[in-house]
Amino acid sequence: MSERIDCIVAGAGVVGLAIGRRLALAGHEVAVLDAEEHIGVHASSRNSEVIHAGIYYPPGSLKARLCVAGKLALYEYCRAKGISHRNTGKLIVATGPSEESTLESIERRARANGVDDLRWLDASDVAAIEPQVRATAALLSPSTGIVDSHEYMVSLQGDIEDAGGAVVLRSRITSVQRAGSEFEVAVDGEPSVNCRLFVNAAGLWAPELARNTEADSDLAPRSTFMARGHYFSYAGRSPFRHLIYPVPVDGGLGVHATNDLAGAVRFGPDVEWIDRVDYSFPDGLGQRFLHAVRRYFPGVEERKLSPSYTGIRPKLSGPGDPPADFVIAGPETHGVPGLVNLFGIESPGLTASPAIAGYVGDLLDERS
Repeated sequence: MSERIDCIVAGAGVVGLAIGRRLALAGHEVAVLDAEEHIGVHASSRNSEVIHAGIYYPPGSLKARLCVAGKLALYEYCRAKGISHRNTGKLIVATGPSEESTLESIERRARANGVDDLRWLDASDVAAIEPQVRATAALLSPSTGIVDSHEYMVSLQGDIEDAGGAVVLRSRITSVQRAGSEFEVAVDGEPSVNCRLFVNAAGLWAPELARNTEADSDLAPRSTFMARGHYFSYAGRSPFRHLIYPVPVDGGLGVHATNDLAGAVRFGPDVEWIDRVDYSFPDGLGQRFLHAVRRYFPGVEERKLSPSYTGIRPKLSGPGDPPADFVIAGPETHGVPGLVNLFGIESPGLTASPAIAGYVGDLLDERS
């Protein structure tokens, strides 16, 4: 990598790669840097791989706007590039009257977000399309789907490189300092690199990187949190045609059933608040998962459940707090020309990634 480049993106997860692609296609000389040996090692490869419809998020929020726009763009991109995906549809199920009122609130919010294809199902409707599911009512979301996130990220990397950009791995950024009208980016074990535009899309490490950025304001959020989620695989073919979600819980969307592209199903994630990056899978979660899944899938067999993997969501709200929106802070927020920080990019970050990339690109193009 040269000693000077037009733009550096920190983080080669799905969001950083999408941003790098957007900037490279706009004519910027781009390098996407990541500390790991492979792209998408953390949240981008440790999730449910769901293409979300845009149902849950407060109307007008970045999550709502970017999820709805990103969904459409992601389906289009996958079709154009031949990336494995499937428009499976999803049921959000209620297992009693109190949860039915929650479904009504979810439906109102979804329609306010422009998601107008939801269908209300009663118990007999659910039984007709998902005989293994127990529910008193459900919302059917036809536009929800699944995607091979690794194929998607590899394609984004290819687009960056085809446009003359680079994805540079094993390159941990230790600090970012102002150098006149540019940024001097220190990379562990390598000479510093100067750039005109700098995008912090470092995911779990974005707040730490912002604190190591010399600028004229406090760039990092005051409080950040991490929520670990565990996933269990289930032996054999999936018993479901659709994705099956319970009503949301504090910190997440509940232990849901997600089909994969091979026809199997996994259950998760739950929510465990942690204070450091740790992907271990503690013992003793089987019964808790069994209880959660049995509420909507009474035929679940304990012997078919086995621990699979964990993921960690970067969050800006903690236990008991209302969910926080994405934070995408450009020059109009912090006053530093050419700098964009992204914080709390959790679900629906995968779905929203094309729209997030456009949003960041617009912030920088206005001042480039």
